[in-house]
Amino acid sequence: MSSFGQVLKEIGEFGLFQKRLLIILCIPTVFSAFVTFGQVFTGMSFPHHCNTNWILERGPNLTEEEQKNLTLPVNEDGRFESCKMFTPVDWDLETIEAYGINSTIDCTDGWDYEAPEGASSILTEFDVVCDKSSLIGVSQSIYMAGIFFGALAFGTISDRFGRRFAILLSLLLQLLFGVAVALSPNIYAYTVFIFFTGVSGIPILMTLTVMSMEWTDPSKVAVCSIILMIVNSSGLLVLAGIAYLIRDWRILQLVLSVPIVLVLAIFFCFIPESARWLISQGRKEEALKVLQRAAQVNGRTMPEDLLDKLKMEGSTERRNMLDIFRIPYLRKRTLIMGFNWFASSLMYFGLGLNVSSFGINIYLTQFIFGFVEIPANMITLVLIQYFGRRISQAGFLIFGGVSCLVVLAIPKDLPVVITTIAVLGKFGSTASFNIAYIYSAELYPTVLRQNGVGQNNMCARIAGILAPLIWLLEVYHHTIPMLLYGIIPIAAGILSFLLPETLNVELEDYAELK
Repeated sequence: MSSFGQVLKEIGEFGLFQKRLLIILCIPTVFSAFVTFGQVFTGMSFPHHCNTNWILERGPNLTEEEQKNLTLPVNEDGRFESCKMFTPVDWDLETIEAYGINSTIDCTDGWDYEAPEGASSILTEFDVVCDKSSLIGVSQSIYMAGIFFGALAFGTISDRFGRRFAILLSLLLQLLFGVAVALSPNIYAYTVFIFFTGVSGIPILMTLTVMSMEWTDPSKVAVCSIILMIVNSSGLLVLAGIAYLIRDWRILQLVLSVPIVLVLAIFFCFIPESARWLISQGRKEEALKVLQRAAQVNGRTMPEDLLDKLKMEGSTERRNMLDIFRIPYLRKRTLIMGFNWFASSLMYFGLGLNVSSFGINIYLTQFIFGFVEIPANMITLVLIQYFGRRISQAGFLIFGGVSCLVVLAIPKDLPVVITTIAVLGKFGSTASFNIAYIYSAELYPTVLRQNGVGQNNMCARIAGILAPLIWLLEVYHHTIPMLLYGIIPIAAGILSFLLPETLNVELEDYAELK
């Protein structure tokens, strides 16, 4: 056993210090959910049509319906066109009513939106519709690119400058750019700011997970990690309620971002650095102070011989992300786990696009999505504790992939059955995602842990960018998307059996050439 493992037993492996730390670490996970899924509401779409007030100069007493009938063409579904209008003419109202207008043009004077009173979004304020509608998708892809960059950057930052520094920096970026998003003057500034919120939004979950497990006994690592994930999922439920009450997108964005000031203050004052990380960096004096504080909170004392032993051990070993690929066993783990993260993310976001239409309003849909993840988290905790990480990870990936393939065998005239099976697939992807956070962190040594998890997370972000694009392959054959969403997770699940089991195994501190 490592010297740190011995000291951890003496100061308390899951005492009041660890429990209090876990409670505080849970707080930012809620805001991570806000950052990631708040875009669902700030970018909400509303029915719209061209502004045709030009005709009111001829007939100021026209009703709204009469105005539409005279100025807007109708599509094949019998609905008014969203992006076309009849060409304005200099005729009087009687002539327009008698003969109608045949030629159409694109909207020239903006759009009218059928939004509830007081409701707004970036779509209504920046007119991101018609020929600009793709900018919504672009902003979402750029947000995912921000997560990709953040996973890489914060992996390096956390392993080089510490877990505490990385968490504080993430919170500061979330605060600054979250407020900047609310103050965006146009869609282009919004897209730039949303990129930087992505840099800090999801990657902070990696650091929080690593921080919690480095202070905890291996037998409690899964419990801590799953609690963080459950609180994150609960944030989706809270988000649905807040968004339902606040319909103005700018005010909503501020409400979701400004409270981070308090979180930042709490973390700055009360969150210690990971003692395990300090030891791995050769900063033993600082580590001893933190450990003594933890022992005091837990009502324990550290025997002098353990302190002396700790001073005699440790290393100033410096590692970087390239070492992951130089060391054979870490390279193998990275390639397999990277594929696992890719498959989980591809299935999660791919199915999310397909099962998002329940025929109910967007607020209730968001609530359901958040609620479904909670039982997935709980079941995950039970299974990985009894059956281990490896078989659980493989099982959920294969379960989710098979669900996607089963969807292809169900007739299209049974949409309820299709949706039910697809939700099971989403359940599997959520569970495999949660296990990946725990499993990945346990597979890497302390000196490379955050870098390893960060590189795995990057694979997930690539899948997040690709997932919506895969649906475009339907033009070649309608089965191609679901085949990919099914086959890739099954393949990843099978490869998972090549990984070592880490259940109740002491965390590795230093990379070994083995």
